[in-house]
Amino acid sequence: MRLIAAALLVCIAVPLAAQERKKQPGKARVVLYREQLAQQFDTVDVVKNIVKINPLLFFRGEMPIHFERALTPRLSLDVGMGVTLRNYLALSFAGDHPDADDFGAGTEIIPNLSFHLGARFYLQDDLEPQGLYLAPVWSHLVYTKDIRELQADGSFTDKRYRDERTFNDLRLLLGYQSLGYSSNWLLDFYGGIGFRNRNMVIVNERLDLTTSPGQYTYEVEEITDNVPAIFLGIRFGVGF
Repeated sequence: MRLIAAALLVCIAVPLAAQERKKQPGKARVVLYREQLAQQFDTVDVVKNIVKINPLLFFRGEMPIHFERALTPRLSLDVGMGVTLRNYLALSFAGDHPDADDFGAGTEIIPNLSFHLGARFYLQDDLEPQGLYLAPVWSHLVYTKDIRELQADGSFTDKRYRDERTFNDLRLLLGYQSLGYSSNWLLDFYGGIGFRNRNMVIVNERLDLTTSPGQYTYEVEEITDNVPAIFLGIRFGVGF
């Protein structure tokens, strides 16, 4: 009788336990999906590294190369390094200062290194770093040039004035990155706002017409302030 009673209890308990598991199918599927995603993320065929460029930044006087490394299905690290040259779009709304550079022969551009460091938080799970994302970024830019002293007859002396703009940015970007369906090429669209700390040594060149002939005068002023900035761009890259 005891064996029969135990067998009856087992027969009743097993179906009840199975029925209880069926009542929570969503939770079980979520756990399995997370585990499966983590396993597939660790495979060698998944794109985890991306090299990108933004050719439009050439007009802003910078040529950076970015490297992105996926750390989890939602988090990646993005670092960039480049060279700053002539800034063709020195506009105050972009967080710059209006530039008196007339692109003439008396201006000598001095290249500097630029640096970018940021994290990307993708808003959906994916095996590869793509989709809608938020990215806090720190950037360091330095634009340097020497302006030669101009004489009234149009010739230059050997005297030079150093004009240097140093920008340290904290940016918050919203973007969308898309990998190709049949290749590892990608597009990365982004835009956002930022907080820019500026330390600028600015050379102002003026023509004094009160004398005959007119004489050029040079004034050097230093400005340190904080301004808002707006960012918008597109990057092209390849993943591996």
